[in-house]
Amino acid sequence: MSMNDVYAATEPGRAEVDALQGLTLLEFGAPWCGHCRAAQPLLARVLADRDDVRHLKIEDGPGRPLGRSFRVKLWPTLILLRQGEELARLVRPTNADDIQQALDHASDNQGVDMA
Repeated sequence: MSMNDVYAATEPGRAEVDALQGLTLLEFGAPWCGHCRAAQPLLARVLADRDDVRHLKIEDGPGRPLGRSFRVKLWPTLILLRQGEELARLVRPTNADDIQQALDHASDNQGVDMA
């Protein structure tokens, strides 16, 4: 698993996302969004050595049901999930340490919800 550079052409359904095993980082945004573009080097740095994290880059906007189901209001919004349970949410992150801390915390608690 590694960082996605391109927003998904079609978004997965909420049930599909909730069924994903392991750690999943959902990134909601848009390719033209300045805040989203500014976050890309931060994500690249943090995800470079994180083979344990699935990264789904989802283009969001009006009428996009996945973003609405997570109540996304600002971009980028990063949501860290394990088996559909939200572990962390970062809205418009501006430093890699915040992202790294969320991933580290989720990894440290890995054994809690594993089936």
